[in-house]
Amino acid sequence: MITRTQLVGAWSLESYTETDVQSGEVSYPMGRHPEGLILYTFDGYMSAQLGSGRRDRFKGQDPYGASSEEYTAAGRSYIAYSGPFYFDESNGRLEHEMFVSFFPNWQGQRQVRIAAIDDDRLHLGPDRPMPFNGRLKTASLIWKRALPNS
Repeated sequence: MITRTQLVGAWSLESYTETDVQSGEVSYPMGRHPEGLILYTFDGYMSAQLGSGRRDRFKGQDPYGASSEEYTAAGRSYIAYSGPFYFDESNGRLEHEMFVSFFPNWQGQRQVRIAAIDDDRLHLGPDRPMPFNGRLKTASLIWKRALPNS
């Protein structure tokens, strides 16, 4: 069992895999070297930002002035959401509530995560398969505790 205190802090994304429920095929939706941070605060908030380690930059400097193709590529290589988190130490149940989300359909949802900590690694995944790229898949994310920023 993990404790809330162990969970609090900053974690850097080390790996993100998805396993197709029907075929068992493992894929790397953000590539083999994804980038990201997940943060848990003492006052009960969290933020997850993850993306492909190789994202193309927009041609211009205006974040609202990109082409449809640029927005599509950026959207397919990034996941982000933030909001309150709830952790019940007695049963290890972790829930992320999406106050804001890059994927609008998640906004307002509460999703359960299976969580385990092994030394300085946080293992997270949803409690059930979810639709990704048109198939039901289970996701597995491994986060490494981030070094203090000094």
